[in-house]
This record gives sequence, structure tokens and C-alpha cells, in this order.
Amino acid sequence: MSEPRYLGLSPYLYYTDATAALEWLIRVFGFAERVRYVDGSGHVFQATVAAGDTEIMLAGVGADYWDSKGVDRPVGQLNVVYVDDVDAQYERVCAALGENADVTPPQDQPYGARVFTVADVGGNSWTFWQRTSDTAELPPGWQEIRAEPPPSDHDLPLG
Repeated sequence: MSEPRYLGLSPYLYYTDATAALEWLIRVFGFAERVRYVDGSGHVFQATVAAGDTEIMLAGVGADYWDSKGVDRPVGQLNVVYVDDVDAQYERVCAALGENADVTPPQDQPYGARVFTVADVGGNSWTFWQRTSDTAELPPGWQEIRAEPPPSDHDLPLG
């Protein structure tokens, strides 16, 4: 059996108020709206936005949905968005949030990235990540272990 050929990955995020979440993601992060589906009263029940080539889907769900899961609201998750200028994205987010901005400035990380994280209106965390190096500065005793790349077709024996 051959290995699966993955075509991409898309977060699917739940919000109590998908209309507010959609507007927030567009206004604060600059994501591009692809499509929204609204109910008879005009409230978003599902939408898709794009961050570059990556699509992010979101859905609005009510309290009855969360009750059936045994929680009172959506449980947040961490989403990593790769950018080419994390400082410019930080400035954009802070400007969009205004005086309510509770965002720690970008920090250089020992794993070769400059990042900052912000929570959205639904409690999901978004880390904006700019690669700064392919080298990780690990503490003494730690090590980096990379998986071997799979063989390419020209590495396989003929037969």
C-alpha cells in the first residue's frame, strides 16, 4: 500500500458567535474571506477565510452542542500562521485592536523563530511565526533528532 498523498491541512474552528469571529479574523489579522453561509436571520453558521494559500474554516455552534460534549463553550486551540515579517503583523494586530491590545511583542526563540501570540474572540490562540534560522540553540544535554526523508523514486532499486 502506498503512502497517502496529503494535499493540505485546514483548521476547523468552533465559535459561539461565528459572525463576530469572522469579522474579527478579517479585521485584526487581515485574512481574506472566501465564503460565508448564513441562516435566515443573517448569522454566520459556517465560513471560510484564507491566510495565504491556507484555508481556515469556522462554524458557529450553540450551547446545546457544547452541552452534548460536556463543556460550556468551544475549547481553544493553538494555530500557527507563518509570515515573512512578524513585526509588521504585530503592528497590524495592535493597530486593529487599539487600546484593547493585550499582545506581547514578538520574541526571538531558540528554535530559530521570531513569534508572538494573540487570542481571538473565541479563545483560540494564534501564533504568528517568522523563521529566522534553521539552527536551534538547545540547552546542554538536549538534542535535535530529524526523521530521515523518505526515499525518492530514483533511490528505489529497479525490479
